[in-house]
Amino acid sequence: MSMNRREFLQMLAVAAAGGMTLHSDFVRAEKAAGTLYDMPGFGNVSLLHMTDCHAQLLPIYFREPDVNLGIGDMRGRAPHLVGDAFLTHFGVPAGGIEAHAYTYLDFEAAARTYGKVGGFAHLATLVKRMKASRPGALLLDGGDTWQGSGTALWTQAQDMVDAAKLLGVDVMTLHWEATYGAERVKEVEGKDFAGAIDIVAQNVKTTDFEDPVFKPYVIKRINGVPVAIVGQAFPYTPIANPRYFTPEWSFGIQDERMQEMVNEARAKGAQVVVVLSHNGMDVDLKMASQVTGIDVIFGGHTHDGMPKPSIVDNAGGKTLVTNAGSNGKFLGVMDLDVRDGKVRDFRYHLMPVFSNLLPADPDMAAYIDKVRAPFLDRLGEKLAVTEGLLYRRGNFNGSWDQLILDALMAEKDAEIAFSPGFRWGTTLLPGDTITMEQLLDQTAITYPFTTVTEMKGSMIKTVLEDVCDNLFNPDPYYQQGGDMVRVGGLQYGCDPTAAMGGRILDMTLNGKPIDADKTYKVAGWAPVSEAARDAAGEPVWDVVARYLRSHKTIAPRQLNMPSLKGMAGNPGMA
Repeated sequence: MSMNRREFLQMLAVAAAGGMTLHSDFVRAEKAAGTLYDMPGFGNVSLLHMTDCHAQLLPIYFREPDVNLGIGDMRGRAPHLVGDAFLTHFGVPAGGIEAHAYTYLDFEAAARTYGKVGGFAHLATLVKRMKASRPGALLLDGGDTWQGSGTALWTQAQDMVDAAKLLGVDVMTLHWEATYGAERVKEVEGKDFAGAIDIVAQNVKTTDFEDPVFKPYVIKRINGVPVAIVGQAFPYTPIANPRYFTPEWSFGIQDERMQEMVNEARAKGAQVVVVLSHNGMDVDLKMASQVTGIDVIFGGHTHDGMPKPSIVDNAGGKTLVTNAGSNGKFLGVMDLDVRDGKVRDFRYHLMPVFSNLLPADPDMAAYIDKVRAPFLDRLGEKLAVTEGLLYRRGNFNGSWDQLILDALMAEKDAEIAFSPGFRWGTTLLPGDTITMEQLLDQTAITYPFTTVTEMKGSMIKTVLEDVCDNLFNPDPYYQQGGDMVRVGGLQYGCDPTAAMGGRILDMTLNGKPIDADKTYKVAGWAPVSEAARDAAGEPVWDVVARYLRSHKTIAPRQLNMPSLKGMAGNPGMA
């Protein structure tokens, strides 16, 4: 149960009278809540932005990465900064509540001090506060809203569709939404969102006649100012996810068409043009340098919580590029001063959503209780207790990923295991019970099939090289999303600065070099091919749940990390 500010102060008074000592950091955090959430309005156009909530209706823990490497021109610049380098770059004081929100530093202790983040009931309260102080403000949703939980999977995202409407989302774009299939997405657009939420995506067309699948943009009037919101869905959806979900849709970055849509919106009178993007931040930064006439890009996909926008120069002026984190943990607030048909000034705040510092919105809380009620028994099954911190996020591995790898190798009797480099997935603290709900937070997708494959050493290297290029290609437009595939059993080195085909080094198994011509037994999950779907191995959550039930207590995971070459001093690595 959450408390409001008055209730919190009453609790402090009662506690003090009883001689109770409250954690001083949390007391300071409560006093700072006014600073966090009491943001006066500015200008005459306001846009609120959330992205990549991954279907998390309840407050959660979420640890930010300690490895987010930037290569080449991307080295040392946002978003490729972690820990102290991040704090220094953005001018965030060390050791406080904001440092905890934005970085992994002292995560466990800080999480126990400040509590959980996100939760749609608490987010709803913040959205209402911001809209009340900013008449006409719109709420933009950058996508990855319908996927990431057991209830979203079991309801075909209906829980999140209705939650988004109740939250007051005005415009959205998409990525993981497409993994429910084209028919389901269009059904929601026509039935549930009609007149309520616009889905925009200028870069999604039919494969036959290249007709638009969604509106490329909408123009909304905010306090009399025409504002265009142009949509940019994840460009590599049919590559990163199974193509069979959207066989008649094409995606891609589509810079030229983006320029056409921006120009068209301007010609129709738009005085402000924003792009609601699921490109990933590096792609947004490049797009901002090439496409003119965009005032702001509200970015998603890479889960980067950026306290300040990057200001990018282009031939037509400047574009602000933002990214608002993930898991319902942040709400971006962009205030624009628009005069004489142009943006003259701005203020931006990325507001952490701390559930202990924001009361739960009663209507949203009641909705969440109702939609979860039929599933509580399944979600609440206790599988094991973790003795270590379980998290997923980082370029190469996380302890949740390692646990999945360990389970795959044990349950499938495999020498090597691969697990996708997904960025979504919640965090558990040492001593927490792992329930089926938390396991589904890591695995709830519409293609959860496990695989066991006989792979030659040469093919293993090819797979690793291909994924590594998706992550570290020096041209952001060739980065196809996600982090590096997680690897169990196999040890390897990695030189992110090398050319394609030369990044993976020194592959060994049990201390012996991998033989290019030898065959190895490799377990995995989430295959994107249609053939793997038809083979339909058991869902990964069944495999990992079996492993957890048999162990009951899960010792801290020893991460299988590559030895990195050429990364010394990189501020994207702890």
